[in-house]
Amino acid sequence: MVTQRILWSLLLIMGILAARGGMGPFLAILRQPRLLLALAASALFIGANWTTYVWAVNADHVIAASLGYFLNPLVSVALGVVVLKERLRRGQMVAIAFAAAGVTIMAASALTTLWVSIVLAVSFAFYGLIRKMTPVPPMAGLGAETLLLAPLAVAYLAWLSSHGGIGFGRDTTTTALLIVSGAVTTVPLVLFATAAQRLPMATLGLLQYIAPTLQFLCGVLLYGETLSHGQMLSFVLIWVGLLLFATDGITAARRARMATA
Repeated sequence: MVTQRILWSLLLIMGILAARGGMGPFLAILRQPRLLLALAASALFIGANWTTYVWAVNADHVIAASLGYFLNPLVSVALGVVVLKERLRRGQMVAIAFAAAGVTIMAASALTTLWVSIVLAVSFAFYGLIRKMTPVPPMAGLGAETLLLAPLAVAYLAWLSSHGGIGFGRDTTTTALLIVSGAVTTVPLVLFATAAQRLPMATLGLLQYIAPTLQFLCGVLLYGETLSHGQMLSFVLIWVGLLLFATDGITAARRARMATA
């Protein structure tokens, strides 16, 4: 599945770049070793993230996967403060403390699969950090990443095909879903890369609680995984933190407007 996502994403991105006249920035990236090295690192992080996530879902560890993305915002905030020297307002620190308490409770109830969550959290947080620090257009940068991952994807698909394990072309539904996976992969990552360049890591991190909440609810409501009282408390704390963070942001924006009025 991951290899198919990479190749179909690459085809889609190349088509979009060609249609929108964006091949110039893409080719410019390929001529700059420093940018290529940075994007090779981000490609490895996102590749590890995709692979771990797909394995976790197929192994019925949906909640462990969602926990990884609950941990990820905290890692992103920490990287923003430590690496990028971003400063947090008091309201933001209180909000993050609530979210951290919720995630800690959730992690304590899932120690056996905690490694899955940690790999997902760290890999995506470092992916976001590298994309924020790498001055390339979002679509061209993602194109370079998928191009760098493509040889690995082709090699694995060749091995899989020789062992009769390739799913593409087996039936119409599977083939269509694999093709659509390119768009499903590309659109969120382009939007994320755009946001990473424009937003502080703290803001970007806290907004990322929306996706794992939906994943967690899918695990409980669609896949029948058990929701404990501790996990329910975790949700309450995390969403209180999100509300506090949003309130602090609105208040700060109003003060800024009043100061410039």
